[in-house]
This record gives sequence, C-alpha cells and structure tokens, in this order.
Amino acid sequence: MWFDSWSAVLRIVLVGAASYVALVVLLRLSGKRVLAKLSAFDLVVTVALGSMLASAVLSKDVHYVDALTGMALLVLAQLAVTTVTSRLPGGRSFVNAEPTAVVMHGRLMEEALTRMRLTRDEVMQAIRSSGHGGLDSVGAVVLEPDGTLSVVGRSSVGDGQALAAVPGWSGTRSG
Repeated sequence: MWFDSWSAVLRIVLVGAASYVALVVLLRLSGKRVLAKLSAFDLVVTVALGSMLASAVLSKDVHYVDALTGMALLVLAQLAVTTVTSRLPGGRSFVNAEPTAVVMHGRLMEEALTRMRLTRDEVMQAIRSSGHGGLDSVGAVVLEPDGTLSVVGRSSVGDGQALAAVPGWSGTRSG
C-alpha cells in the first residue's frame, strides 16, 4: 500500500518527466491561443490533457506512446477548432457562448440576469471591483463567453464599437 518497488518509483519519475516535457513541447508548438483565457471548450481540453498526463504517469497499463498520441490528438483538435472559430463566419458562436449585456446605460437587465443565472450582488461586486460606486456611472456590464464580467464606465462607452457585437446592446440611451 505505501511502497511497491523502486522500479515503480523510477518509472513514475521517468515517464512523468518525459510526459511533462512532451506536453510543454506540444503546447509551445500549438501557439499562444491554446494557452489563452479558457472558454468552456478550452477547459475541457485542458482537463482531458491533465487526465492523460496523470494516466501515463501513474498507470502501468497506459504506454507512454499511447498517452503522447492522445495528448497530440487533443492539441491538434484544439488547433482545428480555433482555426474554424477564427476563420469561418459563425464558427465562433458554434463553439463559444455569446457575450450578454446584463447592464445597459446604468440599468440592470433583469431578464438577462435570470437567463444567465447571475445575481444582482455578483454584478455589483464586478462594478465595485472596476472602481465604480454605482450603476449611475456604468454604461454597460457584459457577461463574457469565458464567464467574466466586463464593466464599461459610462464615460468610456465612446462610439460603442466594442459593445456592438453584444446581442441586445442598444447604443442609444433608453428610459
């Protein structure tokens, strides 16, 4: 239970080091996008890579080449998906969620909060964290595809181009 053999420990050290190096090389070859902020898809790939790495290191039944092939396949699939999402119209919305405005022109969008399962307190925390004291100084709060809340001050809305892609955004002040 506590100790099997020195050969098992040596196998873990050697396979662990080789797997780690291989994973770093795969990630470096795949480019910066794989290591960017995680979308839901990126998170799944990251967890799967970690699982494969752990299996290779700890399981005698998983051969190093098998784990390396699986890791390479996941990285190649990630590259294919990011290529599709960046080059094909509509590709991004197929894989990633759309941003959602939860505050517009200082007004909470109650329906959007309910739909996105956000609370008023979570939005207020994001507003405070961005240095604003209340809704009156906020032009927009957007729930981004990666789950973060972006706060745009009323004086920072400008021409609204950064918000134009947010479904439901109205560039004109209502009410």
